[in-house]
Amino acid sequence: MPASRALHKLHNVMGYKGSIRESVTIEAVAAEGRCTARIDGITTFMKGVAPGDVVDVRITAQKKNYLEAVVTAFRNLSRIRVDPFCSHFGVCGGCQWQHLPYIHQTDFKRQQVIDQLQRIGKIEGIPVNPTIPSLQDRRYRNKLEFAFSTRKWLTAEQMTRHEDYDRRALGFHVPGRFDAVIDIDHCHLQDEPSNAIRNGLRHFAMEHDLDFYDLKRHEGFLRGLVIRNNRKGEFMVLVQFARNDMVAIEAVMNYLSSEFVEINSLHYVINTKKNDSFYDLAAVLWSGKPWLTENCGPLTFRIGPKSFFQTNPEQAEQLFSASLDIIGFRGHERVLDLYTGTGTIALTMALRASEVTGIDVIPEAIEDARRNACDNNLKNVRFLCGDLSREEARRQLSDYRPFDLVVTDPPRAGMHPDVIAYMLQLKPEGILYISCNPATQARDLQCLADHYRPSVIQPVDMFPHTHHVENIVLLNQK
Repeated sequence: MPASRALHKLHNVMGYKGSIRESVTIEAVAAEGRCTARIDGITTFMKGVAPGDVVDVRITAQKKNYLEAVVTAFRNLSRIRVDPFCSHFGVCGGCQWQHLPYIHQTDFKRQQVIDQLQRIGKIEGIPVNPTIPSLQDRRYRNKLEFAFSTRKWLTAEQMTRHEDYDRRALGFHVPGRFDAVIDIDHCHLQDEPSNAIRNGLRHFAMEHDLDFYDLKRHEGFLRGLVIRNNRKGEFMVLVQFARNDMVAIEAVMNYLSSEFVEINSLHYVINTKKNDSFYDLAAVLWSGKPWLTENCGPLTFRIGPKSFFQTNPEQAEQLFSASLDIIGFRGHERVLDLYTGTGTIALTMALRASEVTGIDVIPEAIEDARRNACDNNLKNVRFLCGDLSREEARRQLSDYRPFDLVVTDPPRAGMHPDVIAYMLQLKPEGILYISCNPATQARDLQCLADHYRPSVIQPVDMFPHTHHVENIVLLNQK
C-alpha cells in the first residue's frame, strides 16, 4: 500500500490498536533502541527485536503517523542475532542490544546520528564518519548505582509459579517503574569485586534483618549503594541510609571495610528526603582516602563520592583525542567551554590552546575543576560558576572575550535557547558540539544553521550494548 494511502487509512480507521498481525518482518533499527517494520505500509515501532526477525505482534498504540507494537511470538530469528551474555537480559533494561553483534551496533549508532541530523537538523551532504568503537564492550563502567527495595520485581516466569518469594532486592530500578527494583545477581558492566560487594552487602543485610527501603511508603533503613572504581583497581563505595541509626550504620560500614580490602575509600550519606539524589547532602568518610584518582591521557583527576566523571574512562580518552584532532589546534586559540563540569574537556583543551575558560552552574563541580587544574599544574585555564542563560553569568565573561572556539557538551536535554542566542552573539570562528543525545543536538544545530555549518561529524560509542551514542560535530562560521 502506498505511504499516502496508508497514512490516510491510519487517520481514519480506529481498528489498529489491540489487533494481532502475524509474520511481520523487522526492517531496521530506529532511535531509542527500537526497530521498525511496516504494517499496511505504516511505520511500526517495537523493542526487543533485530533486523531480519519475523514476528507476530500486537499493536499497542495508534499515533497520527505511526503504530507501536509488542512481540507476541517469534517466527524466525534474524541471522545477525547472537546469544545475550547476561542472565538479566530482557528484564533489567540496561543493555538492550546484547542480542546484536557489537560490530553491527556501531553501524546502527552511526545510522541513528545520520537519521537525527537529517530529520531534525535538516543537515545533508556532510559525511558522517564511522563510529569509534569502545575498546571494551564489557566491564567498561567505573560507576554503578544500586537501589535497595522491599518491592523486588518478579519475572513473568516467577509469577506463574505462585511461590512465596523474598521481596527484598538490591539492584537496578525497573525501566519506567520508580517503586520496583530488579534484584541483580551478576552485572557485566563493572570490574570485580563490584558484584561481590553488592551481593555480600545484600546477604549481610538479610542475615542481620536490616530494613530495606520501601520506595512507596518511604520507610526503611538501607536505601542505596554506589560503587566506583579506577583503572588502578581501587574502589570507592558509598552507602545511602534513610535514617541516622549509628549502631546499624557502624555494623554495615565495619562489615564492608573488613570484608573487602579492595575498598580504598568508604563513605556513607544519610538521606531522609523522598528522592534518592544525595548530591546536596554531606558524604561522610568512614575509612580510607577521601577520593580516587584517574588518568585521562596525560592528565590526572580526583574523583570524590559526588564528583562527575566520564563513566567509560578508556573511551573518554578516545573522545577527547578525537576532539583535539578534529579541532586541529595551532596554539593561539582562546576557548570557552560551556557545561564544563569538573573540567575534563577544558583541561584537555588547555594542553593545546592558548587560553581556556570553563563555566558551569554547579558550584561543587567548579571547585573540582579548579582543583584538577591545580593538580595538573595548568596555568592557562580558569573556571567560573554561573548560568549562561542569565545576564549576571554573561557579565562574568565580559573580561575574557573574544573566543575563537566555543566547546559545548550539554546534558541530554541539549542547550537552553538563551545560551544558544548568547553563543551566536560571541561569534566564535568555530563551535565544537559534543552530545550524548543526537536528537537534541540536531535541534540545536538547526538553531545555529543560519550562521554555522557542520564540517566534521564523528560518532563515538561510550556505552556498548545500549542504543546511546555520543556525537562530535565541528561547526565553522559561514
